[in-house]
This record gives sequence, structure tokens and C-alpha cells, in this order.
Amino acid sequence: MRTWLFGTALSVLLWGPAAFAGTVLVVGDSISAAFGMDTREGWVALLEERLVEQGFDQRVVNASISGDTSAGGAARLPTLLTEHQPELVIIELGGNDGLRGQPPAQLQQNLAAMVQQSQKMGAKVLILGMQLPPNYGVRYTTAFAAVFATVAQQYATPLVPFVLEGVGGVPAMMQSDGIHPTAQAQPKLLDNVWPTLKPLL
Repeated sequence: MRTWLFGTALSVLLWGPAAFAGTVLVVGDSISAAFGMDTREGWVALLEERLVEQGFDQRVVNASISGDTSAGGAARLPTLLTEHQPELVIIELGGNDGLRGQPPAQLQQNLAAMVQQSQKMGAKVLILGMQLPPNYGVRYTTAFAAVFATVAQQYATPLVPFVLEGVGGVPAMMQSDGIHPTAQAQPKLLDNVWPTLKPLL
């Protein structure tokens, strides 16, 4: 009986969740929270499916909240890092900062803090950049977009320059609010992220 129990315990230890490669933690806003659709249709859920299909055994934790800002993400991240001990942190934040006209310097400070916190915990980081519509003015939109590249360069962090590439500004790919992608656009979002994400797994 003791031998059987020991064998069972050993099997749980070897094949339980801790035996898998690690956790991918996504900290984002409505773009990653699948706003306006079933969460199973969002790009993060599609990422989970692709990992399985391609033989990766990482699990995905989607900690994205619609309406969240970089400040909100920075405040939430320490607890998320402690709870999930991620191998990789994907940061998809900043869009709401821009839409509210918040200072790019503030966004840069918050993103830098999130990268530093993640790297201190031993996690790799992937930043998903965002761009604003031209009606926000050339000066602001240029400064806003530059933040993501600046932080990525400063901390040697991979960057997807514009996660909505090929989706933003395309009526057929956007919901009626003109801000959030449709369910049909989600595979494109994943395709935008995947080439930079895959080498980090």
C-alpha cells in the first residue's frame, strides 16, 4: 500500500501543473479582454488554442480588464506576478491612456515599472504597442507611439509596434464604436503577435 501511495504521489508531482513549461500572463485592456464578444473568441483564447496545436505546454492566464490603463496595470502586476509566477508577461496597455490624453511620460513610467517588476521576478516580457487615430494630433500621436519603442529598447524587450496593424481603421474589422476589433479580427491580432511571441516560449 505504501509503495502504491508513493508512486501515485510521485506521478502527481511529475505530471501535475508544476511540471509544465510555465505560464504566459497577459496584462491588458479591452483589446485583450475580448470586449463586446465571447471571451472564447478573443485573440488570447486563440493563443491558447495555437499553443496546444503547436505542441507548447504553457498555460495562459488572461488578466486583462476592459478600460484599464497603464497605471492600473502597474498597480495590479505585483500581485499577479506573485500569484502566477509567469515565465512570460505580455503587456498590452496604453490605449486608454492615449484616449484620455494622459501624458506620454506617465505612460512610459508605468510601462517601465511593469517591465522592471516582471524582469526582477525572472519573467520575459513582450510589449504590444498601440497607436492613436490622427485626430489626436501629430505631436501627441507621435510622442505616444514612441513610448513603446523607447521602453522596449531601454529594457531590451521584444516589441510588437502596433498590435492592431491591419485592423485599426478598417471598418470591416472594427465594432460600431470604431475602437474595438470584431471577433473576425481576432485571428489577425494573434497573427500580429505570434512571430514575436513564439521565440520567447
